[in-house]
Amino acid sequence: MGAIAGTLAGLLGIGGGIIIVPVLALFYANQGISADVLMHVAIGTSLATIVITSLSSIRTHQQHNAINWPVFRQITPGILLGAFLGAIVARYISGHDLRLIFGIFMLFVAAQMIFGNTTKPHRHLPKTPGMLVAGTAIGLMSSLMGVGGGSMSVPFLTWCNVAIRNAVATSAAIGLPIAVAGTFGFIVTGWSMEHRPVMSLGYVNIPAFFSIVVASTLFAPVGARITHRIPPQRLRQFFGLFLLILSIKVLYR
Repeated sequence: MGAIAGTLAGLLGIGGGIIIVPVLALFYANQGISADVLMHVAIGTSLATIVITSLSSIRTHQQHNAINWPVFRQITPGILLGAFLGAIVARYISGHDLRLIFGIFMLFVAAQMIFGNTTKPHRHLPKTPGMLVAGTAIGLMSSLMGVGGGSMSVPFLTWCNVAIRNAVATSAAIGLPIAVAGTFGFIVTGWSMEHRPVMSLGYVNIPAFFSIVVASTLFAPVGARITHRIPPQRLRQFFGLFLLILSIKVLYR
């Protein structure tokens, strides 16, 4: 699981959480962990692993000078705010409603990435207030789903005429503040909760964390190197196909 998540993190800038969360949830269910905390622990642990995986992915993308650091600095305040808020509201939002909204959103994004035409030349990234709103929305949804944010930040950046390779690389960097703020939030909100797996720090399970990051850290650079060897249009279509599979999985799980 860690190897697959790490490769996807480097290749698509997604953090690998979309693999980690459902697998951990199944693992904890088989262990008899209470359904009241099962998903929270899976999401919190996933976000914690993304902290490490994103650092490895960032290093490889930076070697290609592909990360747009001005965009990263502009969107990060909203990302931090949204990711922490996502951890707080995760306990109160209906899982069914969240899954439905997220799945439908992914269907539209996937269709745009696969079949959409080139964005209008005059379309640019929004100013600081717009980036704050975009960052908050991306951070909030990413924290709620336990993912690195690439499924939203990559389409957003490409819609604003950021080249796909730069969008993927910058998304990998954006995954770091999402994971840091989200992990902190899930540790705080889960600190006194009962029925958690043994050796858990809040909603972060320490044994699972270390087991995953060993492999994900090794494989994240592999995915990042592949990103810079695939033609941009092919990478865009591959990302859209990934989102299509993700949306179907979310809607019909």
